[in-house]
This record gives sequence, structure tokens and C-alpha cells, in this order.
Amino acid sequence: MIFVDTSVWINVLKDKSGKVVRAFRKRTGSDVCVISRFTQLELLQGARDELEWQRLDEYLSTQIYLEATSNTWRESARVYFEMRRKGITINSPVDCCIAQIAIEYSVLLLHCDKDFEKISRIRPLVAEYFCF
Repeated sequence: MIFVDTSVWINVLKDKSGKVVRAFRKRTGSDVCVISRFTQLELLQGARDELEWQRLDEYLSTQIYLEATSNTWRESARVYFEMRRKGITINSPVDCCIAQIAIEYSVLLLHCDKDFEKISRIRPLVAEYFCF
């Protein structure tokens, strides 16, 4: 199972050449890809128009979601807190939530966001940088 971050989906969805899509399919192979509600939020809020919103919403309704637990929120705040105490800036608290969900479900996080590289230095986050 591969937990795919919004940063990867944006690259896949905007790919006009097919290069990114081919690389993504090659990387994920037969693994099940899952997302979070944060990805749903981020992709839908970025829709350019009503038609794109509807297409994205329809597609996202078919996906498998890893849901936040009652523990996710506290531990996400803890990640942010620990990073700040070490002098490391995280650009988005949402990234802490996504990282924490990946940790809780023990899944690989496929991403294109340097915040996850930073988080994986202090937390048991299994993450792979996948960017084009």
C-alpha cells in the first residue's frame, strides 16, 4: 500500500506529456494507492472551474482514504512542536498531519515535498521523494 501525497497527485494530474503518469504507474505498480482527506481538500480547492471540480470530486469519491484518528491530531501537533524546538521549519501543519497518518498506518508516503524529508529525520516516517 502506498500513501500518495497531494504533491505527487498534482504532478500526475497536470502531466500533459504522459512522462509523469508513466513514471508514477511504474513506481506504484500493482500496489494499492491510498490518499487522505487532506489530499481531497487540497485537490478540490485547486480546481480551476466547475467542470474540473466535478471531475475531481467524482474521481476522488472512488479512492481509498486513510482517516485521521483521535490520536492523529495530538501527535501531529507534537511533530510540529518537536521540529520547531530543533529549529526546523515546516511550511504546513497539514504536512505534519499527513506524516502522522502515514506513521499510524505504517505505510510508505510517496511525496514531492521537502517537509516530509525533514519530518522523517525525527519521526519514524517511511517516505520516498518522487518528483518530476
